[in-house]
Amino acid sequence: MDGSLNMLGMGIAGLGAAIAIGLVFAAYLNGVARQPEAQRVLQPIALLGFALAEAVFILAIVFAFVL
Repeated sequence: MDGSLNMLGMGIAGLGAAIAIGLVFAAYLNGVARQPEAQRVLQPIALLGFALAEAVFILAIVFAFVL
């Protein structure tokens, strides 16, 4: 039973990461559509947000298999 609960937690973390990544890139596209000249400023911020959201999911995978 413990293994299936770990995988359930990993699935919830994956869903949260997918939602976060979608929100990051939606905000990025919205900002670039409003001010195209701000793309050089917004792109690194969007990639940092993507990396942080993905890191949360990777940590969830590690914790699911360790615990």
